[in-house]
Amino acid sequence: MLHLNPNRLPRHVAIIMDGNGRWAKARLRKRVFGHEEGANSVREVVRSCLELGIPYLTLYAFSKENWKRPPAEVKALWELLKRFIHAELSNLVEKEIRLIHMGDVEGIPDDVLRELNRAVDITSRFRKLTVTLAINYGGRQEITRAAKRFAADVQRGKAEISSLTPESFSRYLFTTHLPELDFLIRTGGESRISNFLLWQLAYTEIYFTKVLWPDFREAQFSEALQDYQRRERRFGMTGDQVREELDEEQVADALR
Repeated sequence: MLHLNPNRLPRHVAIIMDGNGRWAKARLRKRVFGHEEGANSVREVVRSCLELGIPYLTLYAFSKENWKRPPAEVKALWELLKRFIHAELSNLVEKEIRLIHMGDVEGIPDDVLRELNRAVDITSRFRKLTVTLAINYGGRQEITRAAKRFAADVQRGKAEISSLTPESFSRYLFTTHLPELDFLIRTGGESRISNFLLWQLAYTEIYFTKVLWPDFREAQFSEALQDYQRRERRFGMTGDQVREELDEEQVADALR
């Protein structure tokens, strides 16, 4: 693990895990072989988050667009996901990791959904690390769903249109239980966000790497975090304002 400043780590990291198929193709193997090896990268990144004390990790596991892939690959992805959750449940409990599902349940195969719901229920009391799996998820679909939920509350008299703010709207999203997203990593060499967390990415730092997901392990994760720590997050302010705020926080911490 490269040297990292423990005081400047992101609180919430999300990853678009891209490149499994190309990794397998380069080895003259079927695409599912890449997905299987990619599961080992998931384990390593989760372990790194625990060691570093990063409390929230969100992984893009199956998008709405993934349904367009060949039926055999889609079936293999669901089977792999079911086996992965089943195999990792004991480790989640041992390490006190909470698992959360983000996305639509409609369409997820029944056997996969049962395994997912079981893991979510059993780990619900843990707080050491929260791992959110974005499964059957799409960013545009999430925002549309949130708008419909808000409109329904207006119809029922539970909300007023005039009261709508970005903060109140956020409560209708899947991520209402999560802190703001600090850092998004995309592996695989593509420089796009692929309908992932569109609302949440407003002020997120984004990191693109050519490393394919099955090759993305502790060292690559550490490099990404180092890049994050070299950045200055301004949130619309000037750099001088940000530094003044940091100085004030440091003084306040010293007086406590």
